[in-house]
Amino acid sequence: MKQKKQKKNHFYFFCRAVITPIFKIKYRLRYKGIENVPADGAYILASNHREAIDPVLIGIGLRRQVFFMAKAELFKNKLVAKVLAKLGAFPVERDSTAARDAIRHFEQVIDDGNLMGIFIEGTRSKTDDFLPPKNGVSLIAWDTKTPVIPVCITKTGRKRIVHFGEPLSLQDMGFEKGGAREFRTASRSIMEHIKAFREQDLNE
Repeated sequence: MKQKKQKKNHFYFFCRAVITPIFKIKYRLRYKGIENVPADGAYILASNHREAIDPVLIGIGLRRQVFFMAKAELFKNKLVAKVLAKLGAFPVERDSTAARDAIRHFEQVIDDGNLMGIFIEGTRSKTDDFLPPKNGVSLIAWDTKTPVIPVCITKTGRKRIVHFGEPLSLQDMGFEKGGAREFRTASRSIMEHIKAFREQDLNE
């Protein structure tokens, strides 16, 4: 897939510069594996999800902009919608038609050579346990032929550890021909990497 040259979003990086010191102190942030995220090219960041601040925790740890989807309800306020759009977020409804629109948006972001952030569980977990992975990440990875970088966010008291793994190729995730069974296999494979990071980070 031919990728376009990325345009720097100055508003995004200004906001990141302002909030980074605050978040690093408040949440005692520690990052692991940042070197596993390439400086350019399209990749999907597949992370677990427990807190509303998770997109921020991932984004401020990287030199590149990360594009995330956001609940459509957040865009009802025009001012909030404008800010979110400037930050690279885009609204997603939960009905099937909107889901197809979201996939097209994902594909465009990836086609432009960007980092796309997706929460593999599909929603926030209300406990420290992982939810079963959804197939959205693997479906988009297969459709766009894009590697996936597993990401685990671990909360220990006030501290947050954000752990980036090495990129997984389609072959690493078990893809050969695509299809529902391979989507499920790929999703479980990504989730196993995330769980392994959690165990490693809690046992250090």
